[in-house]
Amino acid sequence: MKACDLQVNGYAGADFCSSDLTAEALHKACLALEEDGVETILATVITDTMDALCAKISNLVCLRESDPLAKRLIHGLHVEGPFLNPKTGWIGAHPADAVIPATPDDTQRLLDAGEGLVRLVTLAPECDNGMAATKSLHEQGVVVSAGHANPSMDQLKGGIDHGLSMFTHLGNGCPLTLDRHDNIINRVLHLSDQLWIGFIPDGAHVDFFALDHYLNLAGERAFIVTDAIAAARMGPGRHRLSGMEVEVDENGVARRPGSPYLAGSTLTMP
Repeated sequence: MKACDLQVNGYAGADFCSSDLTAEALHKACLALEEDGVETILATVITDTMDALCAKISNLVCLRESDPLAKRLIHGLHVEGPFLNPKTGWIGAHPADAVIPATPDDTQRLLDAGEGLVRLVTLAPECDNGMAATKSLHEQGVVVSAGHANPSMDQLKGGIDHGLSMFTHLGNGCPLTLDRHDNIINRVLHLSDQLWIGFIPDGAHVDFFALDHYLNLAGERAFIVTDAIAAARMGPGRHRLSGMEVEVDENGVARRPGSPYLAGSTLTMP
């Protein structure tokens, strides 16, 4: 059975978020993904300064164009950030100092760098004034997803009214402790008839008993991603994610050293 993975930050030693990703590393990652039964992916880049992010996107586009395997396997790009909620807990492993509010001008810079390959943008609706960036992206055929975000119910509904159609890895990109009733997980699941809801099913990002509950509530609008980083297939040790050091433990769980927050996953589709 073939799979499409909408969130792959890297694989088999290749960091798609790196400013110096090489053709050789990208090809090796694509071979490994193909071996693991993945038919297509959205290569994912995460929060950085706008200049750095645009350069990384342009490099990915160029490398994909010159490699037939990568061109077949990488359906497009997923840009996660920099328009996220910068507060501790919500930002997760993303660099908070590179976070900026969402604007149509900045989202257009990302689209231009992607030369038509940016298919999905994850942003925080509460950081999109008037939902102008969401509306602009939606009108250009880009899927807009909320993530690393804490929008109120009204803000979530406002985002949906302007084209928001998805939520990125629910149960993550949020503080370890939440209000017991009015929290982002309950808000999103309440709107599961209007949002596609993603999950990372590795047992670390969401405990399996909770995932079972979430899947029952989300129903047919649920989907899974690996959120794989370069450490996928590489085993325990120190690895890199977007220039940051990541430590993978013996259970395959990746974190920034000394941080309780997860930094991507080593999950593979099998």
